[in-house]
Amino acid sequence: MTKRIFGTGSYTYDIHHTFGNLPDGWTWGNVSNVACDGQDRVYAFQRKDPPIVIFDSQGNYLSSWGDGQMVDAHGIFIAGDDTVFLLDRDAHEMLKYTLDGTLLMRIGTRDEAHLQKPFNHPADVAIAPNGDIFIADGYGNSVIHHYSPDGNYIKSFGIPGEEFGEFSTPHGIWVDKDALVYVADRENNSIQIFDPEGTFITAWTDFYHPMDIWQDHHDVFYVTDQTSRVSVLSPDGTLLSRSRAPDAGHGIYGDSLGNLYLSAAFRGIAKMERK
Repeated sequence: MTKRIFGTGSYTYDIHHTFGNLPDGWTWGNVSNVACDGQDRVYAFQRKDPPIVIFDSQGNYLSSWGDGQMVDAHGIFIAGDDTVFLLDRDAHEMLKYTLDGTLLMRIGTRDEAHLQKPFNHPADVAIAPNGDIFIADGYGNSVIHHYSPDGNYIKSFGIPGEEFGEFSTPHGIWVDKDALVYVADRENNSIQIFDPEGTFITAWTDFYHPMDIWQDHHDVFYVTDQTSRVSVLSPDGTLLSRSRAPDAGHGIYGDSLGNLYLSAAFRGIAKMERK
């Protein structure tokens, strides 16, 4: 894999294209998103079988699962208890699995869309510290849905629009340790921040179609947008660094060492190795 250096200040990276050694005879599908588990294993979520492909931190293939279970891979989140949450966009479902692919929960009516109700081509999912589930229902709808840890519906917030508190393609979502909800509102060029009840607090701008958001254990945020930029921000939204990751960034996730992984469509995964 090739290597190039990107970033500024304390956030400088070697970028490797492409991360992950597939088994002989395999090719990548469109890798929509990526996540890391508690052992820094890397999970690629792709739009072909097998939808989940797992590597160690050096890119060695470990295993895969999910054949025949996904229509349209989109969002992925791995919770602190190492359960895997997947968004099947065109099946209108959220699915929860163990790390080895055992299905634990299914939310949504497969192949049935609902206007401004769960779900209509949902985009992303994030888990709060108490286990509550927040889903960005962002392609057919413009709303965030809130569920209990056992999958019971609590409430929804947001309507289509261009004002803060409204959404136009909520594409990525994150929940921090204080249960604040961060929404990458793609077409409104902002990260909007809400309390757990859905009350708007503030927004960060200076993005072009933000795609995804991830937060590390130092509370630093990383945001990708459609210019293939990675923006690094403090918890109050101050820009700390910005760089490009060419041809990558529909999804972003990081490991415990500060390395970043970005989905890179048919090229698989790009790894931004922290220097």
